Amino acid sequence: MQHDEVIWQVIRHNHCSFMAKITTGNFCRNPYNITGVCNRSSCPLANSRYATIRDHDGVFYLYMKTIERAHKPNELWERVKLPRNYEKALEIIDKHLMYWPKFLVHKAKQRLTKMTQMRIRMRKLALKTREKIMTTPRKEIKRESRREKKAETAAELDKSIEKELLERLNGGLYGDIHNILPEHFNKILDENELHAVSEDEEYEEEPEIEYVQGYDDLEEEDDIEDFGGFAIHESLKNNDDASEDEEEMDSVDGKRVKRRSESAHQKMEEDERRKSEKRKQRFWLRSVINPFF
Repeated sequence: MQHDEVIWQVIRHNHCSFMAKITTGNFCRNPYNITGVCNRSSCPLANSRYATIRDHDGVFYLYMKTIERAHKPNELWERVKLPRNYEKALEIIDKHLMYWPKFLVHKAKQRLTKMTQMRIRMRKLALKTREKIMTTPRKEIKRESRREKKAETAAELDKSIEKELLERLNGGLYGDIHNILPEHFNKILDENELHAVSEDEEYEEEPEIEYVQGYDDLEEEDDIEDFGGFAIHESLKNNDDASEDEEEMDSVDGKRVKRRSESAHQKMEEDERRKSEKRKQRFWLRSVINPFF
């Protein structure tokens, strides 16, 4: 059988794990304490009939304990949810604590008032925009700056090493005793192809400009119409001149055709020479990568 006075004498004068002794007084850390002060009327352990209000995620609940449930710890507290309206919450407290001690009813209403005011202030502070003071992490900034400098120097060193190795490779210093990664091999091939294309564009010949003789036949016809018989008499002489002009035109055309054929032949030879150089270069690179290829 539970005896409240015996429990209080043991807790108050011997030991209580919820009691906090400071210079201003003795306080209670029990979450069910209605006032937070360690005394006989406010102690939830030394009172078999007790009531308090607790907050769960912004929702208020009325907790009640009676001596009839003292033998069942899992059902010791009866919980009633309180509405957000302050007046309706007071009505529910009066309804459930109608025949309870006046002290508990008064303290329950007082705790509800304080908790409601606290919830209103929390909502206002959450909606209010305030400046947030942040410290500058000097050590982190210095550390990041040092890391950036080291990374830059490492990148410059890698580039200089790569450039030096490529110069030695192109100079033939290593001979056939080195290997090249496939990525670098493809990169070199692409660069050679781009270089060859640029050379082809440079060596492209400009189109030749030719001047052709014209309007001779029309002038001869005009002369024939103007002079009539005299032109007929001179026809034999004009025929001789036309034959000579035709021979000259044929010789000029032959020279031009010969010149074009020679230029085309030279261009074909140049293309063959470049293709053979490309094949030799690719074969050399493949042999360098895989000597048993």
